[in-house]
Amino acid sequence: MILKIFNGALIVLAVFMGIKQGYAMLAGKSEMMEMFGKWGFSKTALAINGAITIIAALLILFPKTFVWGNFLMAAGILLIICLHLLDKDLKGVLIELPFLLLNLAIIYLQYPLKNV
Repeated sequence: MILKIFNGALIVLAVFMGIKQGYAMLAGKSEMMEMFGKWGFSKTALAINGAITIIAALLILFPKTFVWGNFLMAAGILLIICLHLLDKDLKGVLIELPFLLLNLAIIYLQYPLKNV
């Protein structure tokens, strides 16, 4: 029971962060434009990435799309990690790594309300 509550809290955190970061990308916030701009992302590409991030976060909430949402979110974070590695920016990698591990832990713990 405690594990399900903990997993539920992790899911809420992941969804909140996904929507927050996705909206920042979708709206073209200056920090996001600066970070993704150095990798050649246009404003349109950043908006598409933001929309996919928001959709992935929302997919996590539903049992049938839970794994797909986590997979999309983890793939997006892995893309950012790879882009940081291309720049040899280990600080950026270390910042993103907990978010990747969060999604992997949520997948491992599975959807908490599946058998209720």
